[in-house]
Amino acid sequence: MTFAELKVTRQYLDALGDMGIVEPTEIQSKAIPRIRAGQDVIGIAQTGTGKTLAFLLPVMAMLSHAQGKGPRCVILTPAKELALQIADVAKRLAANTDLRVEVVYGGVGHRAQQERMESGTDLVVATPGRFMELYLRNAFVTKNIEHLVLDEADRMFDMGFEPQIQMIVQNIRPDRQTLLFSATFPQAVEKLARGVLTKPVQIIVGGISVV
Repeated sequence: MTFAELKVTRQYLDALGDMGIVEPTEIQSKAIPRIRAGQDVIGIAQTGTGKTLAFLLPVMAMLSHAQGKGPRCVILTPAKELALQIADVAKRLAANTDLRVEVVYGGVGHRAQQERMESGTDLVVATPGRFMELYLRNAFVTKNIEHLVLDEADRMFDMGFEPQIQMIVQNIRPDRQTLLFSATFPQAVEKLARGVLTKPVQIIVGGISVV
């Protein structure tokens, strides 16, 4: 299986080449077609197996080009460091497109992040608390959010972010596509998935912990 066989388009193939990435991993090969088909997906795989590209490549392809003030895709992740990593990959993938990528997180002042969000974005990577803070400050509208990604869902749950996640879900369109990726799949995360995903396809790579 190659990225071309997964119908990854030329601008992203070129970006992958520039990043030194040649072949898709198992989670990428299994998840990308399902996500591009518009299905909700639960992806369970260990850290380091390529989950980030598994959701970024198909979602960015569906966003296609810059449009409106956005955001149209929100990726929630538990920590600043991971948010920055995902945003960096997204920006490198977007190098041959006009898609606008932003990253917002707590622990720093909100003003600069709010100004960037107000200027327009297509894809935002965010920690849940800062995302809700900026939303409540009217930095953006949520009516155009078509894709919601919950990355490292088990860690977000362990860190107490479930209330913010539930509030975010309640404030975005119900016909969105929702993707949940996690290294483990404990009962609490499974319950969260049942509440926010619609008829999801479950993809498991390797052994997982379910307790």
